[in-house]
Amino acid sequence: METKVYAIDAKCPEFSSLARAAEVIKSGGLVAFPTETVYGLGANGLNPSAVAKIFKAKGRPSDNPLILHIADSFEVEKLVRLVPANARVLMEKFWPGPLTLVLKRTLAVPDEVTGGLDTVAIRLPDSLVARELIRLAGVPIAAPSANTSGRPSPTTAQAVLADLDGKISIVVDAGPCGIGVESTVVDCTTPVPTLLRPGGVTLEKLLAVLGEIELDAALNSESAVPRAPGMKYTHYAPLAPMVLYEGDESNISAAIVNAATIAMTSKRVGAVVSTETAALLPPKVAVAAYGSRQCPEEVAAGLYQALRAFDSNPVDVIYAEGIAEIGLGLAVMNRMRKAAGYRIVNC
Repeated sequence: METKVYAIDAKCPEFSSLARAAEVIKSGGLVAFPTETVYGLGANGLNPSAVAKIFKAKGRPSDNPLILHIADSFEVEKLVRLVPANARVLMEKFWPGPLTLVLKRTLAVPDEVTGGLDTVAIRLPDSLVARELIRLAGVPIAAPSANTSGRPSPTTAQAVLADLDGKISIVVDAGPCGIGVESTVVDCTTPVPTLLRPGGVTLEKLLAVLGEIELDAALNSESAVPRAPGMKYTHYAPLAPMVLYEGDESNISAAIVNAATIAMTSKRVGAVVSTETAALLPPKVAVAAYGSRQCPEEVAAGLYQALRAFDSNPVDVIYAEGIAEIGLGLAVMNRMRKAAGYRIVNC
């Protein structure tokens, strides 16, 4: 299969290109498209056979649920049995935006989307391109990240093609995604809303609206069973094994410099670090800087590209620098711990 790429303006998308992509969705095919978080791999979310193609293209386990993306908030009503008051508050405050809500589903939602669960995850994206594609397709679009399962999520069309070229019909290229990490997932079926996945809407913002929220036990655990889309299996991993350093900023920098200096005598060493630490590393270390550690928004936007940086420049080991879990830092650290397979050095 030839994968076609349609480059469009994110602020003023070309109707004809999106119309062609929408026709592919209508006919049961796969389209990769941008959102404000990452690129998604979309199919008709009400067509079980189309949804099954997502799992095949990604190599994704079929019991890993997907998110349904909608173009307008009123579309929720036909997909769920009940919208609790706290969910309505979150919808009014954060939709359109990088927030996914888990609600009790209706029979209109196929089991293939939900992994057999009685709940469905729904999001109204802020991306104009994404919403227009959904509107033109006329159906909710089921879409996980548009990458091979387990790999870092794509924030550019080029990253999509690196994993899925020849496996899907169309990539809609609207440039880099702004946020860079996936949406926040909140379960609104529990007595107190539960944060299942940190993302573009921060914990601090959720607390300001809800007053209280529980944290799912699986957020940063190897053993607990996660309940959110995209959290059940190993995710975000670069090709080389990665070790994550956490703790005090100055201690992390010193520890990574020391480890890299020792390792590079016998190994090709890569580093996924802040611009501050990058300036301290020996010249022989291959560096992928994700941004300033003082700006979690910058780190989030650059994280997945940094994790993919050594695909074309192979290394034997990667040392990664953690950041403070404030704001988007919580989502960043959740992804980095999973990318490292929980190989963590506390500094």
